Amino acid sequence: MTDDQQAGGAAEPAPQKGAEARSPEADGKARNEPPRADGDKADGDEVAAGNDAPEEGDVEQDQKAEHERAAGRFKEHTRDPLAEEQGEDGTTDLAAASRARRATRMLFDTGRDLNSFDRSFFQSAHIGDIHLRMDARHSGAGMRGGPVPDEELRRLRRVHVEPQGYVQLRKALYTRRLLVLGAAPGTGRTSTALSLLDEVTGAAADATGTEPAAGSRVRRVDPDGGVRQLTRSLADEGEQARRGTGYLLELPLTGPVAPPPDEMDLDGLAAALAGCEAYAVVVVTVGAAANPLLAGRYGRLCPPAPTQELLTTRLRERLEEHVAAAPDGEVRLEDLLAGAEELALRQDVKDAVGLKDLRPAEAELLASLLAGHQLGEVSRDELLAGCRSLAADQAQEWFAGVDRALTAPPAEPEGGAGRPGTAALFHPVAFRIALAVLGGASHSAVAAAAHLLTWELSVQCDPDHTPARPLFCDDPEADLALSRAELTDGRIEVAGTEVPARLIWYRGSALPSAVLTEIWDRHFPVRAPIVRWLRLLADDPRPQVWMRAAVAAGELCARDFDHGYAELIRPLAEAATPRRRIFAATTLDQAAGHASHRKAVLKLVDDWSRYGTKSLRWTAAMALGYGNAADTTDDALDALARIGVRDDGEHLAVASFNAVRLLALPDGATVLRRMADWTHHKREAYQDLGLVTTVRLALTSVDEVLPDEPDSPLADRADWPLPLALAVIRPELVLPMADLMWSALSTARSKDVALDALESLLRSGVRKDGSEGTRPGLAALLPALVTKENDRRRLDWLLRRMMNDPEDPLPDAQARSLWWLAVPPKERTGEEDSHG
Repeated sequence: MTDDQQAGGAAEPAPQKGAEARSPEADGKARNEPPRADGDKADGDEVAAGNDAPEEGDVEQDQKAEHERAAGRFKEHTRDPLAEEQGEDGTTDLAAASRARRATRMLFDTGRDLNSFDRSFFQSAHIGDIHLRMDARHSGAGMRGGPVPDEELRRLRRVHVEPQGYVQLRKALYTRRLLVLGAAPGTGRTSTALSLLDEVTGAAADATGTEPAAGSRVRRVDPDGGVRQLTRSLADEGEQARRGTGYLLELPLTGPVAPPPDEMDLDGLAAALAGCEAYAVVVVTVGAAANPLLAGRYGRLCPPAPTQELLTTRLRERLEEHVAAAPDGEVRLEDLLAGAEELALRQDVKDAVGLKDLRPAEAELLASLLAGHQLGEVSRDELLAGCRSLAADQAQEWFAGVDRALTAPPAEPEGGAGRPGTAALFHPVAFRIALAVLGGASHSAVAAAAHLLTWELSVQCDPDHTPARPLFCDDPEADLALSRAELTDGRIEVAGTEVPARLIWYRGSALPSAVLTEIWDRHFPVRAPIVRWLRLLADDPRPQVWMRAAVAAGELCARDFDHGYAELIRPLAEAATPRRRIFAATTLDQAAGHASHRKAVLKLVDDWSRYGTKSLRWTAAMALGYGNAADTTDDALDALARIGVRDDGEHLAVASFNAVRLLALPDGATVLRRMADWTHHKREAYQDLGLVTTVRLALTSVDEVLPDEPDSPLADRADWPLPLALAVIRPELVLPMADLMWSALSTARSKDVALDALESLLRSGVRKDGSEGTRPGLAALLPALVTKENDRRRLDWLLRRMMNDPEDPLPDAQARSLWWLAVPPKERTGEEDSHG
């Protein structure tokens, strides 16, 4: 290998070096020179001659002590950035953090730029004669007591889609005359209740030959009075009053209302209903307050209706109107329906919707949009914008007026239970926010974070009172239903070991971004408790928590960078702990992923690398390693070099690690050329940067630096050492990597850690279970590294040391196999077999 093969031109004039001189301390030496012994002196170790010269033995001892100190300092520089928190020799969580970051970025990488769609400018749309509201909040007051119009019941019979278990719900209502139906808001629970009442009262009227007055067979009941008021009204009106009527009572269980009914109250209502041959469905929201009602004899859960049937039914209804108005035979309903359903399956439409399951109102809106586009009344941009509004509408509905109950006047002692507790009120919204931030983590981690945020929200809302912390009121099933979430079986990492866990996600890729956008853009007072909460998550020792929180914080900063920088990025970037600084660097990188903020992040990181404090320079180095904090790879490497050589190499470890991270990106050849320039630089600080980076490269696994691209060729070799994986997928990098490794092995202050790093590479050739590991990578790299007799002697010595290791001896067969990988057949002399 020549110098032209190993270096691409140094930033400053490099010292003179020949074809065989691969490091500053090997300058002028031939490559076939045996490795220096520990007592050999490196460049600059000369001892001045004279009458006062120390004894030869003292000189050797001093040189050996200095060599040991230099090697110790060098080993210190090759530690992981998190090592000071997790122990000098213990494993760190960088690989787990890297995996958590990639998984979290996928949740926000759904083809949306948070700054490209502002739903406040798309509140409604006209499609033919249909006016669609894009706002989740309904105008006007909600429905109170009164009869359900016959027209509404007729439409319900035509379009209602029965959920799973509908027949059992109807039998239960018919048998007991009272049904407590539990479900999450918006899932069609009211439509199902009305459909049940319509069927049972209609069947009863047909059996007896009696029919209530028009428009009074099914009635809504004012929720203020609750179950007790309905029971009293039935008793006061007598047995013949409204015989055979169905009553719908939507009962809120939180807020300044009457206390929830107990089983005796329900028994009394059932008896009153039986007295006048009537029926009633009490609709409640699943949760801790509803559990006693749903666990009793009248309680049932209401599953959501199937999405595809909902959409098809709504589409058919919309398209039938157009076909009916068209001349006979001009338009076929089935053709229009098939086209609309095909449009719904297009990837861009599915990405814009971003929801796995549709609720009835969402299905109705989507059906109107699809039908309008199919009929030429809605443009493609309007279609996609309307689809994106579905998740935004859901988020707005979840958070609109949550704390209104706390500001309402308390109920009278004899008529109600007073205001609800802040913890019970804020837990559902806190769980949704925690799920948006930590989606994909374990259910326990999200639940714990939700309780932490509940506390912060409660204190912010009512700072004069210490909020209660309920201990036994959690309902995981209710949390899933109220947050449109799902549990899946998966695995998480604990101290470098994978263990099974229950992971939790939103049922829809659009919901995390929609939730974060809603709380950050529309509810400014909630920013303070969320910022405090994110800072607490930054201190969580679990990578699945703190790294996911860092990515989500970057998304929030993209919504308002000025606020995010002042409250999150700058304070954490100057923190004393490495984890908080990595949190800030990750937040910056996530914000840089938005084109609107990339220029600002680049300028900020560049300023920190030049003029920042020690903590800010450390944070800048971590941000540069992601590859988005500089215009080019050369600019990133320039900044890392500035950081690494300053202050006697105080930041060599973090600078070298992030230079290695850049190697996993497509421009790896540029990184290797710069590493060679550093190694042969005339200044020792740059030499150390090159040598430390080289050793750091050998010690880094792919999963610590794997880029975000899902189709990266490195993804199939996540557990491989990075140089061996690169040797297989990018053969043109083999010679530069071998040249750099040779320099590290031939330099006095780095050779010990370089030998240890080479040993780790050799041991990765075979896995612990005996299967093949990184053998193809070793077969590519070792022949380029072992080219001279001196190199073979060094490898022979290292293999023998590994074979004689008392704790983990290398089997003879593996050692022989590794030797033959390094020594090509044409260079074998036959003496290897005779000498073993």
